[in-house]
Amino acid sequence: MQRRTLLKLGAASAAVLIVAGGAAALLQPGLKGGVLSDSGREVFSAVGRAVLDKTLPADEGARQVALQGLLTRVDILVQSLPPHAQAELSQLLALLASAAGRRTLAGLSQPWSEASIADIQHALQDMRLSALALRQQAYAALHDITAGAYFSDPSSWPLLGYPGPLKI
Repeated sequence: MQRRTLLKLGAASAAVLIVAGGAAALLQPGLKGGVLSDSGREVFSAVGRAVLDKTLPADEGARQVALQGLLTRVDILVQSLPPHAQAELSQLLALLASAAGRRTLAGLSQPWSEASIADIQHALQDMRLSALALRQQAYAALHDITAGAYFSDPSSWPLLGYPGPLKI
């Protein structure tokens, strides 16, 4: 394949992804009314399972309660973001919730809810180490929002060895 043909193919593929991602964001946004939509909740639940794997409770029932608490705190965090940041996060979540976006941006073939923790961790690691700044930024947003929301709950502090703020 000639270099020019390869460049044209890459440009065409990028254009298709942008159009598909834009359409997905309009049809199924990641945020609705300043909180996670169902598709946004699915993405953050999966990312939470992967990022917080060793810190979540081992018992499945307690794990689900912890993940629901995480999603509630993500909603609170999202509401504190300025409108332009909410719009960008909504677009990212819409793109990741679509099959094409999930495969292209995260490299994950299965739907988020069906992917194993190891598969999601591998996809996130690939995003983190990608040569593309867009993938690195998407990883950073997902990771930092997930970790920040989870560890904002005082009941998670002992996992870090943090006794809490000093009494003054």
